[in-house]
Amino acid sequence: MQTATFKGWILTTLDDTFGISQNYDKNFAPLKKWQDLAKTQPISDFEEQTLLNLQEPLSRGGKGWNEVELENKFISPIFMTVRFDDLEIGYFLERKLEGKVGDHELSGIVDGMIATGVRDPKKPFFCLHEYKRSVDNDGQPDAQALAAMLVVQADEGGTKPIYGLYIVGLIWNFIVLEGNQYAISKSYNAEDENIFELFKMLKALKQIIKTELL
Repeated sequence: MQTATFKGWILTTLDDTFGISQNYDKNFAPLKKWQDLAKTQPISDFEEQTLLNLQEPLSRGGKGWNEVELENKFISPIFMTVRFDDLEIGYFLERKLEGKVGDHELSGIVDGMIATGVRDPKKPFFCLHEYKRSVDNDGQPDAQALAAMLVVQADEGGTKPIYGLYIVGLIWNFIVLEGNQYAISKSYNAEDENIFELFKMLKALKQIIKTELL
């Protein structure tokens, strides 16, 4: 059994090591279903104003914020506005995740995850990784998120899609993993009107978790 952290991987080595591949078809069912469901999500007046209030300082100084500032001043408030946390699931930050994927023992700290549990995460459904730069010295943001998702998939048994997100500065990209294929969404720029689209993607994610994954 080989041991490795989530850091240091790139998509190519994940593909080669674990026999997965990226699906570039815009109609890849799990991603299309997520995006189509997102289009149906309403945004209340309160939510709209909250998003605009969060976006205003992001537009002024977000490009200069470090990871902690971006997380605390923008990312977490967005997730809390979706209201993931209840008596069944919660949004957890900086939690350790580890598990066996093939002949590898993978582990690391996940920037954010949605999982069952109130005080501590139990069964994860979604993993988030945040980067200040597009390529980090210890790996790539898309690969680090996907490595964590592979751990969740292996623990779940591979019967349901696993969801993820990586954020590079102001740009959000959603990921879905099903079987041995994964797809990455278009880029959503949180600085412009895409903020409403990415918010709807999170609201759709909550609906998927509640109706299909619990």
